[in-house]
Amino acid sequence: MTPIISEIGRAFGFALLQAAGLLAVAPLLKTTIKKMKARLQNRQGPPLMQGYYDLAKLLRKEPVRSDVASWVFVAGPRVYFAAAVSATTLVPVLIDAAPLEMAGGILLLVGTLALGRFMLATAALDTGSAFGGMGASRDMTIAALAEPALMLGLFTSALAAGSLNLGSLVRTTLQGGVTFHPSDFLAFAGLFIIVIAETGRIPVDNPATHLELTMIHEAMILEYAGPDLALVEWASAVKELLYLTLLVDLFVPAGIATSLAPLAIVVALLAWAGKVLVLAMAVTVTESTNAKLRLFRVPELVSISLGLAFLALAIRFL
Repeated sequence: MTPIISEIGRAFGFALLQAAGLLAVAPLLKTTIKKMKARLQNRQGPPLMQGYYDLAKLLRKEPVRSDVASWVFVAGPRVYFAAAVSATTLVPVLIDAAPLEMAGGILLLVGTLALGRFMLATAALDTGSAFGGMGASRDMTIAALAEPALMLGLFTSALAAGSLNLGSLVRTTLQGGVTFHPSDFLAFAGLFIIVIAETGRIPVDNPATHLELTMIHEAMILEYAGPDLALVEWASAVKELLYLTLLVDLFVPAGIATSLAPLAIVVALLAWAGKVLVLAMAVTVTESTNAKLRLFRVPELVSISLGLAFLALAIRFL
């Protein structure tokens, strides 16, 4: 019994360490994308530490809540934040195993993220605000297509590995090497579109706008202020980092550590940072070279990712 308890304790300790690391890095990634986008537009852009300054400022403020808001409005940001942090424990980052991979794999990951989205959308409806209802409706419309596409894209890798466990997927890819299978390219392309949609990036959404005709995510959180808004913004940054990590570790796991040796961890950290930075540059270029789509065209773009993921899964079967 003692070895089992010790193993569980190590897993939870590793989970806390990985979650804390991603929480610390997530605001830096968000600001780095803003900085690169500004440089592409011949602007200076914010300092790299701006994300941390914004969070510290919001956490120091007093929360402002509507008189008609119930416990749902208060719980929304907290559940959203908890879901994002919990999801980080299910994804391999620096080593070829997720901290809590024994708890579940792809289905639990997608379900955990969906829980956070549902709670935030429900909280947006709680105050009866027109903007909150509009943003929740739009977000759920996109989610109806994005979540199946995410699952199909991940199932393509799962079919090759014979397991729904994300750690097993990474280990199988490491053992077999990069195969350049057509299904992998299609799945990666489909999941990249999902990353754009899930993180509220152009051409799906514009995180820098407050115009009624274009708001999706911003409309849902318009009623929040202070620590409540800080939790939502921090969780959104963690989700963005999590999706990029999922892409690089599932499709390009080169450099990921297979042991806890210090040198292997350092190499894995450098490789992970480099791969995430390359994907962040791709997101930046996509955002800078495309215009915001009209709202009724957004489901068409997300449908493309669903089609690509379905094709990838069909080709993998064949």
